[in-house]
Amino acid sequence: MTAAFERLARKYCWWMSPEVASSRPEVLLCQVMQLGTWEDFRLARELFGEAAIKDALLHAPPGILDKRSWNFWNLFYGSVPIPPMPVRPLP
Repeated sequence: MTAAFERLARKYCWWMSPEVASSRPEVLLCQVMQLGTWEDFRLARELFGEAAIKDALLHAPPGILDKRSWNFWNLFYGSVPIPPMPVRPLP
């Protein structure tokens, strides 16, 4: 675990340890896409790679990305038409 990863994990997944965040990269990456600065996004892309970010968007946990971010990142990565946002199943 690099210092840069630990910094991103503590900043964007403050409720879990960096060790737990390393096992759930899609959560960290979606948090960066939702809340992050452009510099932090570039750092995440450098650490994880473009494919991991696209995969995180494809498998985004429900409730992390708001509609604006969902639309932006799907357009950014060329997902047209924009797929439906992830939803939590209700019992």
